[in-house]
Amino acid sequence: MAMDQQKQSPPRSWFTPGVAGIGLASFFSDVGHEVPTALLPSLLSSLGAPAAVLGLIEGLANGASGLARLAGGPIADDPGQRKQVAIGGYASTALLSSLIGIAAASWQVGAFRVAAWTARGLRVPARNALLADIAPADGYGRAYGFERAMDNLGAIVGPALALVLVSLIGVRSAILVSIVPGLFAAAAIFFAVARAPRLTRRTSAPLRIKLAALVRGPLGRLLLAMTVLELGGAAATLLILRATQALTPHLGLQGATQTALGLYIAYNVAATLISFPAGYVSDHRGPVWVVATGALMFAGGYLAFTSGSIAWLAIGFVLAGLAAGALETGQHAAVAAIAPADLRGSAFGLLAAMQSFGGFAASAVAGLLWTIISPAAAFFYLAVCMGLGGLATLVTAALGGRTPEA
Repeated sequence: MAMDQQKQSPPRSWFTPGVAGIGLASFFSDVGHEVPTALLPSLLSSLGAPAAVLGLIEGLANGASGLARLAGGPIADDPGQRKQVAIGGYASTALLSSLIGIAAASWQVGAFRVAAWTARGLRVPARNALLADIAPADGYGRAYGFERAMDNLGAIVGPALALVLVSLIGVRSAILVSIVPGLFAAAAIFFAVARAPRLTRRTSAPLRIKLAALVRGPLGRLLLAMTVLELGGAAATLLILRATQALTPHLGLQGATQTALGLYIAYNVAATLISFPAGYVSDHRGPVWVVATGALMFAGGYLAFTSGSIAWLAIGFVLAGLAAGALETGQHAAVAAIAPADLRGSAFGLLAAMQSFGGFAASAVAGLLWTIISPAAAFFYLAVCMGLGGLATLVTAALGGRTPEA
C-alpha cells in the first residue's frame, strides 16, 4: 500500500507554461489593440469624420466579431486547426489594428477595424478551447481566471500606453507602434501552442455548428441561462455616459469626463483583481455558482446606476467591474467543464457569439429606454435581465446532471 502511494504522481499544477503563455498573449494583445481603440476618435476627427461614423465603424466591427466567433467555433473543434487559428488570429489582429495608422480616409479606418475585429473574433473560440487542452480539468477556474485577469490588466495598460505614445510620437505613429505588443502576443500564443498536447485531428468533415448537440442537456440549460443574463450585458461605454451626464451639472463637462474615466479605470482594476479569486472559487465550489454570483453583482451594480450621486456611481462601477471579472471567468470555466471535448470549440464559439450579440441587444434596448423614458429605466431593465439570468443559472445547478456544482 505504501509503495503504491509513493508511486502515485502528485496532482498536476494548473499553472503550466502553456497557461502562462496564453495569459501573456491575452495581456499583450489587449495592450496592442487598446492603443488604436483609445485613439480612434482622435484619428477620425482629424479626418473630418462625424461622431456617427465612429458609431457605424464600431457597430460593424462588433457585428463582424460576433459572426466570426460563431464561425470560429466549428473550426476550433479540430485540435489541429485550433492551434493554427489561434496563432494566425493573434498575428492578424496585431497587423490589421496597427495599419489603421496609415489610413487616409474614414472608410479605410473602418475596413482595417472590421478586418482586425474579424480576426480577433475567429481566434477567441480557438484560444479558449486551447486553454482547456493545456490546463488540468480541476484547474479550469484558475486557468481561465488567470487569463481573464491578464486580459483586464492589458485593458488598463493599453490606454495608459496610448497617452504616453501620443505625447511622444503622435496619434498615427502610436497606432503603428501598437503592432509591437501585438507581435509579442502572437509569440506568446505560439509558445503556448508548442506546449499543448498532441490530440488526434478529426477526419475531414463539413464545418457546421452542431446546435442540436449544443442545446441539449446541462450545456443547453446553462447556455439558455447565459443568454438571459447577456441581454443585460450592456457596453461599458453606457456606464461612462451615465456618469458623465449625471456629474456634468456639478463638475462641469471636463470634470465630469475626467471623473467618469477615473471610475472606469476603477472598473477595470476591480475586474482584474477578482478574476483569479473567482477562478479559485470556481474550482472549489463550481463555475455555475461563480456565474450566478457575477450576474447578481451586476444586477446590484446596475441598480446603483439608477442614482446619479457620485457615491452610488462609484459603487456601481466597482460592483460592475467585480461582476464582469467573475462572470467571464465562470462562464469560460463552466463551458470547458460541461462541453464534450469534440464540441468544445463550437461551445466556446456559441458562447462568444451570445456575448457579442447579447451585448449589442442590451445596449440597443437600454439606449432606447434611456431616450424614451430615463437612464434609471434603462439600468433597471439591465438589472432585471442580469437578476433573472443569475437565478436561471442557479436553477441549472439545482437540476444537476453534468453541470459543475459544489
